[in-house]
Amino acid sequence: MSLNAPYDPDNIFAKILRGEIPSARVWEDDHVLAFMDVFPQSEGHVLIISKTSTAQTLLEMEAEALARLTAAVQRTARAVEKALRPDGFQIMQFNGAAGGQSVFHLHFHIIPRWSGRALKTHGQGGMADAAVLRVLADRIAAALD
Repeated sequence: MSLNAPYDPDNIFAKILRGEIPSARVWEDDHVLAFMDVFPQSEGHVLIISKTSTAQTLLEMEAEALARLTAAVQRTARAVEKALRPDGFQIMQFNGAAGGQSVFHLHFHIIPRWSGRALKTHGQGGMADAAVLRVLADRIAAALD
C-alpha cells in the first residue's frame, strides 16, 4: 500500500478497536490502546495505536494525537522494562508497504530485547498463545505508573 492510499476501516486494528477481534489489552484510555502483538518478535512485544485517528502513517497523524501516542509509548515502555527487565528494547514504527508496514493504521511496536536471545521475524513462530499473552499483558499493566 502506498503512503497516500485511503484508510481501510476493516483493517485488523480498526476491528480490534470496535471489539470485533479479541486482543490482550495492556491498557487504554479515551485516546490510545496498548495491546500484545499476537505475532510477537520477542516476549512482551506490545503495540500502541490511536483510538481517535485514522492516520495510516506518521506523516498523516495529527500533532495532538501523535503527542498522546508517543507519551503512551513512553509510559508503556517504562512498564515493559519494569515488568520484564529486558536488557534493552526497540521502538519501531513503519510507514507504507515499502517501509515495512503491514497494518495500515499508524502504530508503534515496543519490543523487549535480551542479550543472547535472537529476535524473531514477524509471524515466524506463528500466533502466540492467548493465555500467555494475557499473563504478559497483566504483568505489564501491573507495572504501569
